[in-house]
Amino acid sequence: MTMSDTVGDMLTRIRNGQRAHKPAVSSPASNLRANVLEVLKREGYIRGYSRHEIRTGISELRIELKYYEGEPVIKEITRVSKPGRRVYSKIKDLPSVYGGLGIAILSTPRGVMSDSEARTAHVGGEVLCRVF
Repeated sequence: MTMSDTVGDMLTRIRNGQRAHKPAVSSPASNLRANVLEVLKREGYIRGYSRHEIRTGISELRIELKYYEGEPVIKEITRVSKPGRRVYSKIKDLPSVYGGLGIAILSTPRGVMSDSEARTAHVGGEVLCRVF
């Protein structure tokens, strides 16, 4: 069965893993998922991730979750742009998550980046998710 929202599935795996206090979760690999994880790692929301090949042509991403004093670092992670309703944002209208305490992850012509990086690069794009 094909999956229509691969990024949403990965975010749900992260959310469920942190609620169950798992040290790591796994997700099928794709370049978009790896780019989103790279932004989460850069911003300090996850410890890291690695790509493992299960069999020829089939890879998996192992995501190491991050906790601070027993509580998950990610309090909220939600998908904004969904397959049925894409959400795009211009540079002037980039969302601010909780007054700048959280981040929005965008897919721009220059790659996947956080909202602050998009403001610095002066580009807009599709708002993939919000993280706090």
